[in-house]
Amino acid sequence: MNTASNTVNPAPQSSPSSSVHIGRPGYFASRNLFDWLFAALIIGGGIFCFWRYGASMDGYEEGILIFSIPSLIALGWFWRPLRLLMITAGAASLLAIHLYGQQTDAFGADLAAADKVFLLKYALSSQSAILWMSVLFFMSTLFYWGGFFTKSGENSAAEAIGSRLAWGATFMALIGTFVRWFESHQIAPDIGHIPVSNLYEVFVLFCWMTALFYLYYEARFKTRALGAYVMLIISAAVSFLLWYTVAREAHEIQPLVPALQSWWMKIHVPANFVGYGTFALAAMVGMAYLLKTASQRALLIGLIALPIGLIAAILAARFFIADLPAETIQGLDGWARKMTGLLVFFAVCIALRKPLTERLPALATLEDLMYKSIALGFAFFTIATILGAFWAAEAWGGYWSWDPKETWALIVWLNYAAWLHMRLMKGLRGTVSAWWALCGLVITTFAFLGVNMFLSGLHSYGSL
Repeated sequence: MNTASNTVNPAPQSSPSSSVHIGRPGYFASRNLFDWLFAALIIGGGIFCFWRYGASMDGYEEGILIFSIPSLIALGWFWRPLRLLMITAGAASLLAIHLYGQQTDAFGADLAAADKVFLLKYALSSQSAILWMSVLFFMSTLFYWGGFFTKSGENSAAEAIGSRLAWGATFMALIGTFVRWFESHQIAPDIGHIPVSNLYEVFVLFCWMTALFYLYYEARFKTRALGAYVMLIISAAVSFLLWYTVAREAHEIQPLVPALQSWWMKIHVPANFVGYGTFALAAMVGMAYLLKTASQRALLIGLIALPIGLIAAILAARFFIADLPAETIQGLDGWARKMTGLLVFFAVCIALRKPLTERLPALATLEDLMYKSIALGFAFFTIATILGAFWAAEAWGGYWSWDPKETWALIVWLNYAAWLHMRLMKGLRGTVSAWWALCGLVITTFAFLGVNMFLSGLHSYGSL
């Protein structure tokens, strides 16, 4: 009799490794000593700020500072390179404040020290730091572009130098921002404000914020080949910043107009520029994608038609909009010349597309980076729009007034909402999504700058 068929096989014995599930350590349990030292340093800095500047803060500013402490700790834990940037930029800013405090006038620190004290004059005053930011971003762009023409592997030495220069530029930009904030409070009572109130200040914000997002994605995707494209848009912003400084003396700190004397500005404007920065990043990745994949004919039609169309639009505004001031007409002529330079640049990119694209990451990586950038920017732009509506209700008595800036902000929002919808619901990929991202930058730029140039409204604080 075959008893084997009647034998009930015992259940297999589970090994300890299979029967006991060992989960990952909790979020706080996984922190190491350096994480907690960093957190203690941020908390100590927050306490110092309350002790030193608490008397000058209102309830909203105290709330923002309290919220900032855990936010900075979380950012430093999430991305470790930010720790060194935070600590060194904070220490350098405090050194600048200390140097200013060595000379006082009737109101507070004597800002004339910026021309007398060596470190302030050549490095740590807001204007000096922002000029250093400009130089370092230009140098970073040159080294990134130089990396395309080397044969040293996926990440060249030139690109590594470009990356370090971008970090240095961001460091100087943060010093310039913090010290300018302090300087504004030393001019006269009720003058001090966070430096995000005019075109000069927000272009500095755009530069360092866009650079930080790029540097994060550079580390995340382990490639520096996109640095040349992204730093190009940052260098364009720096060029505008320098022109604006010379043409309008925009670096001078001015009192806020009544509508801007609100705590909403401290959160609405930075949230907006997270969107602007990531949209710009996505557009430049889209340009790299197109250079790598699009046909020669499509590139000639698209990339060359784009600046030609912009030139035509500028000239149409120049000749057909009645009663334009002479200063505006002169500015339009200057923008037409700049678009001609853009046309030449695109032509050079098409001619050199092989060396400019042979070291780019895989197409799937470029698409993923475009998607992540636009998704993040869209989230923050949505938050900024909602905050702007609350601010408008407080300042002007209504949440929405169809002001030109509001209308174009809605157009920007709808553009990227449609892009995300088409990707998530319809599987939008490839050159269409790249062209869309690149054209989205044109729409965003008009919403940011074009409205100031051609349309007047409640938001016309930074005239060109």
